Amino acid sequence: MYQRRRTIAISAGLFIATIVVMVISIGVGESGISAKKVFDILTYPLSGFIPHLTQVPYWTGGEETIVLGIRLPRIILGALVGSCLALSGAALQSLFRNPMADPYILGISSGAALGALLVFVYGATAFFTIYSIPVMAFIFGLGTMFLVYNVARIGNLVPVNTLLLSGIAISALLSACNSFLMFSAGHNLNAIMFWTMGGLSGRGWDYVWIMLPFTILGIIIMMVLTRQLNAMMFGEESALYLGINVERLKKILLITTALITSAAVSVSGIIGFVGLIIPHIVRLVTGPDHRILIPVCIFAGALFIVIADMIARLIIAPSELPLGILTALCGAPFFLYLLRSRKGEL
Repeated sequence: MYQRRRTIAISAGLFIATIVVMVISIGVGESGISAKKVFDILTYPLSGFIPHLTQVPYWTGGEETIVLGIRLPRIILGALVGSCLALSGAALQSLFRNPMADPYILGISSGAALGALLVFVYGATAFFTIYSIPVMAFIFGLGTMFLVYNVARIGNLVPVNTLLLSGIAISALLSACNSFLMFSAGHNLNAIMFWTMGGLSGRGWDYVWIMLPFTILGIIIMMVLTRQLNAMMFGEESALYLGINVERLKKILLITTALITSAAVSVSGIIGFVGLIIPHIVRLVTGPDHRILIPVCIFAGALFIVIADMIARLIIAPSELPLGILTALCGAPFFLYLLRSRKGEL
């Protein structure tokens, strides 16, 4: 009962904080709009049902278009991407029992980017239509995950040091392939290069509709598996004694993490280290219980990306800093800190 109340309290606090930051973030930009006006525009459709809300519009049509058509989908997409990347990191860290596991470091993001770049450069496939990018990203992201896992595996064991080294090496190889594709992209080079740096610029509602089903599916699967993830913390043998089909659980987790990471990469490019930073910080606050860790990571990841996107728009305004650069500036020192603090275990 206490854990349930704690989970609800922390999740509710993060949810409210995310909503507040989203409203503030929508107003930030070249055309500044006050938070109150943003709130009134967003809640105006409800004014007929709630008496205290603004009944008469006092904003221009341009401001309404900026809020509802440009910035709101961008912010929502950022929240979805942040939630998925944080969930992926939490699941991988639990699966490998190591806080340094992250979809970016293990090469999943680079693999997914390769699949997406193939569509960018050579065009969408007729079979998958608008879902060509996420489908190709998923295929290549999943393939990369299994490649890294099997390269690192020694018998039935997957040592952490070989896993990280395999992920870094294969990620470097895939990055070289991505660079070659960008080099051969011709007139699309600038657009593709900016996409690979990660960001949410120009993303509209169509990207939100692509991302939303993958996010919901990933959240449902992870929430269902929280008890199994708790059992995995004590090792595979202990999980087997508790009646858990460990091999099936591994496959489900690997496929799910590849799916939601690839979906995030397909709509936002490569935004690294979110899956490293957020689960680790949340674990320090809430402890290792996945019944609390997973739901809190969902909101914490969303909040992190919304704040990072707002900073990326402000730091060199009126230009925009690619979001992936900002998260890398935060994540790389954090990874080095973890590597140094755990070097005796590697």
